[in-house]
Amino acid sequence: MATTISTGAMKPKLAVAMSATLNLVGAFLSVEVANTISKGLVDESGIRPEVIFAALVGAILWNLLTWLVGLPSSSSHALMGGLIGAAVASAGFGAVHGGVLVTKVLLPAVAAPVVAGVAALVATRLSYKAGTKTEGEATRKGFRVGQVASAALVSLAHGTNDAQKTMGVITLALIAGGAIAPGSNPPTWVILSAGLAIALGTYIGGWRIIRTMGTGLTDLEPRQGFAAQTSAATAILASSHLGFSLSTTHVVSGAVMGSGLGRKGGVVRWSTATRMTVAWVLTLPAAALVGAGAEAVTELGDWGTAVVAVFLIAASAWIYKLSRREVIDHTNVVADPAAEPSGVVTTAIAAVSPPPAGAITEDLTATIPAPAQAPAAEASAPATTAPPAATV
Repeated sequence: MATTISTGAMKPKLAVAMSATLNLVGAFLSVEVANTISKGLVDESGIRPEVIFAALVGAILWNLLTWLVGLPSSSSHALMGGLIGAAVASAGFGAVHGGVLVTKVLLPAVAAPVVAGVAALVATRLSYKAGTKTEGEATRKGFRVGQVASAALVSLAHGTNDAQKTMGVITLALIAGGAIAPGSNPPTWVILSAGLAIALGTYIGGWRIIRTMGTGLTDLEPRQGFAAQTSAATAILASSHLGFSLSTTHVVSGAVMGSGLGRKGGVVRWSTATRMTVAWVLTLPAAALVGAGAEAVTELGDWGTAVVAVFLIAASAWIYKLSRREVIDHTNVVADPAAEPSGVVTTAIAAVSPPPAGAITEDLTATIPAPAQAPAAEASAPATTAPPAATV
């Protein structure tokens, strides 16, 4: 909803309420991604419930840390990274299906943002070219209406992809605990609980990410927001249909950057984009390391599992307390971000540039002395008044 809010197409509270509702609806549309998680990524026959718990610890802590600093990292990759790390720590590298990891996780993670970004760039340029003679408030209003529709589609697509990852993990936990048979699809109550959780999280917790995506990455106009959201929704829905567990965060971010570059004179704040990229790269391995560490502790027995649970609660509470130092909500989510710092080249040019006109304030006045006094022989001549000293 970030682009819809930043361009003024919808009020913040109304936007997230609509998104939350459609996230819940989208959770019921497909289970292909959930099956990728529960049946394909790891060997479900050798997974213990403690492994799932350790995986969730890794995913939750990484998600909270990146949320604290306002970086839209991939919760999907955090979840899968935690699962991979915990599975490897428990049963070795053979517990992870490498083919599924490469074809349905890593390759889509690279390709989907690029595809969405290029599509958004082309769509933005076409929209500006087609609307050259129709500029005005009526045109902007029309694109705002289109943004609402495309934002609804993105929210629906988000529910079909991200909510399913949680369904897959819960289903895997049920299989590991012997509650359902291996190879089963997610039960209805699992689908409902995952959909409600993602809807609630969307409604109450995304303001920091909305600020970064809506105003921290580029400056968007309504037609750019429409192009970005339409491109992102198309990529996400296609991936969900194919069972690709991609990061919707990456897709939307790529689309926003593409729309920023697609407008003539548009800019992308590359410092923010660089920080996001670093977070993306670190997400899967960082969550995997935390998940592996948590799994190593849970193997010590029930008291080890209790230690991990206490650590998770304490760390989560600490991160939440830090977030209260700078509260971001619907009242200030569209505030202007801090200006991007100057680069090395800009700083060097400023250091050697001449000072602007008017910067020199030294007194450059000069006095011209009055003419010398006439000789005595000419004293009888009529007196004349010497001209006053002139100042330049």
